[in-house]
Amino acid sequence: MLDFVLPQVNQTIGVLAVNQAGVTMNYGELALKGGWIMIPILALSLIAVFIFVDRFLAIRKASKVDPNLMNQIRQNVSEGKIDAALAICRSANHPITRMLEKGIVRIGRPLDDVNKAIENVGNLEVAQLEKGLPWLATTAGGAPMLGFLGTVTGMVRAFFDMASAGNNIDIQLLSSGIYEAMVTTVAGLIVGVMAYFGYNFLVSRIENLIFKMEMNTTEFMDMLNEPA
Repeated sequence: MLDFVLPQVNQTIGVLAVNQAGVTMNYGELALKGGWIMIPILALSLIAVFIFVDRFLAIRKASKVDPNLMNQIRQNVSEGKIDAALAICRSANHPITRMLEKGIVRIGRPLDDVNKAIENVGNLEVAQLEKGLPWLATTAGGAPMLGFLGTVTGMVRAFFDMASAGNNIDIQLLSSGIYEAMVTTVAGLIVGVMAYFGYNFLVSRIENLIFKMEMNTTEFMDMLNEPA
């Protein structure tokens, strides 16, 4: 019973494994065995976490829009209160309100000009929301490749040690190269998988926000097309 319980307790305090000789190893010690390849993998993981958190907060903030926004703008525009409609848009720091503000400023011009101005602002807002996502996509593809590079260098090191040892080969001699090969592979795959899922999650949130932006733009243009 104790043989089962003790390893579980050790894992909860940061110990990764306990061998039969009682030698323990935690995650930090295991990461060090991955060699220098672990440095760029760690850097990519930190970049990925920063970008994900930053974009997630920005997208969540941009997705919060007052459901009565269009009703308020419609009422003010229909009553000729353009300044009041602009004040509503400027009081809310939101991509949709910035698009509508650009359209309200151009009321009275040809509808194609109004629509084009709104689209230009929308493209800028989407580009701002997608800021940093290429780095996240690069991490999703680059981290596993770095891990595989570590696998190759680790196996080369193991075979070199094997060749240098001649007839005095033992597992301890080969362990450093094999550790490097396996640890870098696991680390690269973990970082790559997390970045891949994070990237697709953010892209789906941005697509939902783009749908809301297009829906409000269409409603605004329909409002301008209504007979006075």
